[in-house]
Formats: sequence, structure tokens, C-alpha cells
Amino acid sequence: MHLRSLFLSALVFPALLSAQAGFPSLEGENTSGNGVHVPSHGRWNIVAVGAGKKAEPLLEDWFAPAYNRFIMKSGLFASSYTVDLFLVPVFTGLDKAAYGPSMNSLKKKVDADLAQQVVFYKGDAALVLDALGIKDKGIPYFFTVDPQGNIVHRESGSFSVEKLDALEAPML
Repeated sequence: MHLRSLFLSALVFPALLSAQAGFPSLEGENTSGNGVHVPSHGRWNIVAVGAGKKAEPLLEDWFAPAYNRFIMKSGLFASSYTVDLFLVPVFTGLDKAAYGPSMNSLKKKVDADLAQQVVFYKGDAALVLDALGIKDKGIPYFFTVDPQGNIVHRESGSFSVEKLDALEAPML
């Protein structure tokens, strides 16, 4: 029986550790050129990270629903918490040349209030991607970060209401 408990602990303990991993500190800028620190400490955060050209359209599908739920407070329980929403494109390799053009394009295509939620990061992409466990640059990743900076939930891929609900659940 003791061996079985040890085996179960070996399976469960790493999952608990990964659920409480800290979100790496990122410095970036918004479309106004203002410096932004991600995550905000002392507040809940929803952070979306996209690291490849293929992830961009999937990330864009999340923009409006996430903004409406978390910033405009359109969800059933959205008024019961305060959260900062960050959409972070991470530019890697040759994509770093797209940093400026992407920011300018976003300014033209997206509502100014929504565009302020986007934080452009061009620091050490490999360090951030490794810290977040991002392996597939073709999909976006979404993190619920608690007020202490711990990742308490993670989603990835294309948008669904179920995934949006799951990101919100730890804050309720």
C-alpha cells in the first residue's frame, strides 16, 4: 500500500507544481509606445501568448471574446473579479523584423481600446517559450495567472467558449 501511495504522489505532485509555476516577468510595449509589465502583480491576469505566424489568426479569434468577457465584463460572473488581459505576440527568429509592421497594422485594424491590451515583446523569445512550456509555435497559449504571479490554468489552440470559461473559473 505504501508503494502505491508513493507512485500516486509521483504522478500528482508534478502536476501540482506545474499548476503553480510562476509566469515569467515580461517587459513590452503597447500600440501607444508605453512600457507594459506582464503580469500585473496583485491582480488576476489572463495572458495570451502567440509565437508564430500560424498562431496569429487563432489568437485574433480570441481578441473580441476575451476582451468582452474580461474587460467589458459581459460574462455572467465577470463583475465578481478584476482582471488584466494581455495578448502577447512573441517575435522569434526572422519574425523579429515584423515587430514594427505588426504593431502598425494592429493600430489600423483593431479598436484602440482593444489594441491597448496587446503587449509587443521582443526580448529573449526562447527563454519565455521554455519557461511557459510552449512547444508548438503554430497555436496560441492562454494562461490564468493569480495575483501572486502563479499560473493556475492553461489553455491552447483555437477559441471556444468552454476554453474561455475554463480560463475564468479559477477567479470565481
